[in-house]
Amino acid sequence: MAGGTGQGWRRLINASRYSAQGLRAAWQNEAAFRQELIASIVLIPVALWLGTTALERSVLVGSLLLVWIVELVNSAIEAVVDRTGTERHELSGRAKDIGSAAVMIALINVAVIWLLFLLERFAA
Repeated sequence: MAGGTGQGWRRLINASRYSAQGLRAAWQNEAAFRQELIASIVLIPVALWLGTTALERSVLVGSLLLVWIVELVNSAIEAVVDRTGTERHELSGRAKDIGSAAVMIALINVAVIWLLFLLERFAA
């Protein structure tokens, strides 16, 4: 039993270390991630202040965190595509374009959620 627990904790510690390395790599190598993270550092406290319920705060903050998630996945796709070769290939371009489109949709999601929230809160 103790061996299983140790392996579980070890896996958790390793996964946490790998995740921290991924966040560090994204911060160092991805300007878009840095911009989105900085914007979120400003907007998350605003969301916590503006929201009056846990649900409102969760949706406002969650929309921002979704952008981070999608940007990280997009950056991973780009890294893998770039690693496989530098020559232009239709599928490589398609993969990068689709990843970029996913980020754009996540950003539109933020805009729609925040706009609807702000309109409801301040237009009445």
